[in-house]
Amino acid sequence: MNKEIQNIIERISEQDTRYKEDAYAFVMEALNYTQKKCKSSKHVKGGELLESMKELLIQRFGLMTMTVLDHWGIKETADFGHIVFNLIDNNVLSKTDEDNLDEFMNYFDFEEVFDRDYRKRLAKKISRMRSF
Repeated sequence: MNKEIQNIIERISEQDTRYKEDAYAFVMEALNYTQKKCKSSKHVKGGELLESMKELLIQRFGLMTMTVLDHWGIKETADFGHIVFNLIDNNVLSKTDEDNLDEFMNYFDFEEVFDRDYRKRLAKKISRMRSF
């Protein structure tokens, strides 16, 4: 991330203390990841970004995801939307007329995705490994 964007993120997180700077950096990383995954620099919709965030969080933090999100000040998918729109309001990101905060509301449940579902997948993986 370039220095100018880092400075803007610092300023945003000083103004809106709900979220840590790392959360903003993660959103920017997830946006890049989404665009690479789609093999284009097209506009990314809220749901696409959230799906990529889910993948990245599980890959990077595994069972610690809930702890990391809590540390960043993120309690639900709407918080990612607030971060995105803070970045839009500060001209780091852009939006279309169709983009709105509602895209991020209740998109998925953190407890279900990052705890229960993850533990189930992990248990299956361990069970398969034991059968070898």
